This record gives sequence, structure tokens and C-alpha cells, in this order.
Amino acid sequence: MTESVTEEALIRSIRSRLPQLLRSDPSLGDYILSVTREHFPTKEETEDRFTRMLNELARDREAQSRKWEESNRRFDETNRRIDRSIGALGARWGMQSERAFRDALAGILVESFGVKVINVNEFDDAGEVFGRPDQVELDVIIKNGLLILCELKSSMSKSDMHTFERKVRFYERRHKRQATRMIVVSPMIDDRARRVGAQLGIEMYPDSLDVPASA
Repeated sequence: MTESVTEEALIRSIRSRLPQLLRSDPSLGDYILSVTREHFPTKEETEDRFTRMLNELARDREAQSRKWEESNRRFDETNRRIDRSIGALGARWGMQSERAFRDALAGILVESFGVKVINVNEFDDAGEVFGRPDQVELDVIIKNGLLILCELKSSMSKSDMHTFERKVRFYERRHKRQATRMIVVSPMIDDRARRVGAQLGIEMYPDSLDVPASA
């Protein structure tokens, strides 16, 4: 108990006399700093350590960013290769299936409405339809003296709609006969193609069964 009281009294004495001792003996301050430095870092040391930590974090972020960029680049390249492969397969499949799709639609029209569907394939030597000499394929429906020109496709875009209209005009000029109706039958007609079709007076149906029997 006596020892504890003595330590407390000593600490109070040091606290009360320390400022005066430091003023009278400046070297005492240096000594105290050297002793405390063993247990507590200086401001400069703390700032240096903090700066090193920030620099390390910045380097880590840069390294991680480079890794992400490299991963994204590889991912994009892989996606492009996959897209090209799928596109090539789709193009080959489309060339083979478009004819089957058109034949199926034509068959439904013939069986359901008793019409005659003629597939016309003529050479456009003046390049009126495609801007260069090429074959022009068109489906013609003849019923009760009516001439109905059709496009039977698995999908129709805006440019497809314009091309179909040029095919119709090409046929009319060559055969000197005006079409009674223009019809597109396709399950996939995008919005822009629909707007163009409406402007050109083209009837559009998603299924051959939707075509009015009056056709």
C-alpha cells in the first residue's frame, strides 16, 4: 500500500514539476522524446507509414484494374468469335431453311384457300431491283382473275420491305399488268419494316392462315 502511494505521489510530482524542469534543462525534453519514441511513432513516421499504405493500395488498384481490363478484352474477343461462328452457321442454315419455309407457307395458302401460287424467277438485266443485274424471285397468287404478289419469308426487315416493293414494280412493268394486292407473310417483321409496309400499301400477316380467304 505504501509503495503504491509513493508511486502515485511521484507521478503527481513529476507532472507538476515537469514543465519547469523542461524549461531549466532542454536536454531533458530530448531524453523524454527518445524514450517515448521507442513506444510511439513520430508524426513523420506516422505520415510516412500512411503514405506507404496509400501507395500500396494505389498499386493494388492499378494491378487489379489491369487484370479486369485484360479479362474484359479476352471476354470481348471470345464473344466476337462466338458471334461470328453463330452468324456463319445461321447464314448457312438460313439459306437452306428459307426455301423450306417459303414452300410451307405456299402450301398452306394452296390447301386453305384453293389459290394457285406460282414462284416466278426472272432475270433483271437492267438492275432495277437490286441496283445491278440479278435474279428476281417473286410469288404470284392468281385467283378469279386477281393478281396478288407475295413475299413469303421467315423474317422481314425495312430494306426487305423496300426490295419487295421494287420486285412488284419490276413484275408489273415486265408483264404490263398491275398487281391487285401486295402481301407479305412473315412471322418476324420488325417495327420499322411494318411502318414502311404500311406506307407502301403492303398487307402484312404473321401467318399464312391469317391471310383473308378473299385472297
